[in-house]
Amino acid sequence: MNIREKFFKSKVYRFEETNFTWHENRVFRLKNEFSENNVFLGLTKDPLIFLNDLRLEKSELNPDYLIFASRHTSKTAQPAFLVHTTGNWSKDADFGGDPLDLSNTSGLLHKAGFISLTEQEFPPPLAEFSLDIEVTHHGPTILDKPLIFMELGSSKAEWKIDDAGVILTKAIINTILKYIEYKEIGDQKIGLGFGGTHYAPNFHRLIRNTDIAMSFICPKYYVQGLNKDLIEQMVNNTIEKVDYFIIDWKGTNSVEKRHLIPLLEEFNIPIKKTKDF
Repeated sequence: MNIREKFFKSKVYRFEETNFTWHENRVFRLKNEFSENNVFLGLTKDPLIFLNDLRLEKSELNPDYLIFASRHTSKTAQPAFLVHTTGNWSKDADFGGDPLDLSNTSGLLHKAGFISLTEQEFPPPLAEFSLDIEVTHHGPTILDKPLIFMELGSSKAEWKIDDAGVILTKAIINTILKYIEYKEIGDQKIGLGFGGTHYAPNFHRLIRNTDIAMSFICPKYYVQGLNKDLIEQMVNNTIEKVDYFIIDWKGTNSVEKRHLIPLLEEFNIPIKKTKDF
């Protein structure tokens, strides 16, 4: 709600009320000075990770992509801005979505979200905030539309910070513009990631410093549970053509590699290491 409020109070972006609703709440449209595309702002009272029905048949809203502006919680309560894709690598679906199921997503949109965060100007009170990519986790998984989460974390104290809400609003709008730019230029390669820890430092480096855009990232602690179906989902649920399977070589042990590499070799997709880029 902090982020939503900052959209409405922005002196840069202007939203106008539409005549239709979504999830029983009025939808707003961004005035098109920034893009020829329609950008809509909706609100649902359903927890985002458990949002299994967009209810588009009850609305005139029919988006091509979704950006979920969300809060983030962590045990460390590290102040952070984060972006990630969604899905469940195991039979555990306690945090939304279906077991062993991945959402639809876009590697270009995912990268655009992260790079847009890195390009913001942070006032001194936000200097302690980290900029993070998380591995693919939690729901929803069954929505038809490609989606990413952009989050403000990691405790109630940060969720209420006005400047942090402003940063997210600017980053979200810039994500849309940057996605369109990536798509038009066409120089990004799409990777699927395997290995490493939850905040994916080696994939963070790739996304930030090279022409690689990552969609799904499976952390090392789920690698041994991967099967052909999950990898097919990674490929098929990424809206762009996948150019590489990318393994965080130092972020996987020998047992994990012995399980993973034969599975990847069943696909006609080159296998790379993060250090190859």
